[in-house]
Amino acid sequence: MKSINFVSTGILLLLFGTIAPMYAGQHEETQQQDKGKQQEDQNKGQQHGQQQNESKGQQQHAQQPQQEQNKGQQQKAQQQDQSRGQQQKAQQQPQDRNKGQQQKAQQQTQDQNKGQQQHAQQRQPDQNKGQQQKAQQSQHAQNTPQQQAHLQQRPSQQGERVQPNERQGVWQQHRASNWQSQHRTWQQRGGYSGYRIPNNRFQVSFGESHAFHIRSYPLVVFGGYPSFQYGGFWFSILDPWPESWDANWYDNDDVYIGYYGGGYYLYNRRYPSDPIAIEVYLN
Repeated sequence: MKSINFVSTGILLLLFGTIAPMYAGQHEETQQQDKGKQQEDQNKGQQHGQQQNESKGQQQHAQQPQQEQNKGQQQKAQQQDQSRGQQQKAQQQPQDRNKGQQQKAQQQTQDQNKGQQQHAQQRQPDQNKGQQQKAQQSQHAQNTPQQQAHLQQRPSQQGERVQPNERQGVWQQHRASNWQSQHRTWQQRGGYSGYRIPNNRFQVSFGESHAFHIRSYPLVVFGGYPSFQYGGFWFSILDPWPESWDANWYDNDDVYIGYYGGGYYLYNRRYPSDPIAIEVYLN
């Protein structure tokens, strides 16, 4: 029995001696494999982290030029907008200046045209008036037989001379109370039938350019009308003088003999719209 136990013990020892190193080797190999795997995992982790860092760095590096490029494009766009605005402003200024100059030129043209029109309109009545006066004055050339007979009437011989202290009373008696209804034109009187002054004499001494004061000339009452002598002729005032005139107009106002509408009138420069009908006699 002891021999069997010894043999069994020896076999077990032999087996343990054989198996133990093998187990130890396998264990060590397993540990080395685990250690290698851990090292590999660690390396992989480091590589992955490095790759991530590199990728992040590359992304950041890629993003930075993109950002700078975008920033540059934005700045360029802003500069273009600014340049466009300056160009528009520069274009607008000449346009505004040109528009202002055009408006000013148009206004000047309109004012000039208006002035020319007004000047032409003003000249037209003057021309018409001059033509009418010329046509009317041409009628002075001849007197009809009735007018020749009129020459026999002489205010200087048949009229009553007015003394200087009586002049004011004579004029006041012939003042109108309502001139608009009391005076009559030569057309309303049926036409002028008195003496006609020859053209050459009328142009020399009568008309608007030959004004005078009545007080400077003799005054008589002829046929009930105040009559005065001027320029070699006698003139009888047939109309009453307007109540709106100054009370001493016959002493102070400039008056003249005019010819209009086929007859003669006395005009007062202060009241040119109130002509008084007069009749002409030889001296």
